[in-house]
Amino acid sequence: MCEANAYLVKEGKEELILEAVDKVENDEGHVKIENIFGEQKVIQGRIRSMSLVNHRILIEER
Repeated sequence: MCEANAYLVKEGKEELILEAVDKVENDEGHVKIENIFGEQKVIQGRIRSMSLVNHRILIEER
């Protein structure tokens, strides 16, 4: 499986916001993520980094 966990970076700390993410959309100031169970979140920010080998997505809050 290729799902990743998404983390929100706040004040230098990483906070888990959604597990088993399989869809990521980046659009003008916000990032929409969805997991394999259909749960969705929209975060005001930008993708800082993605490591699919390590199954991690870092989103930086704006």
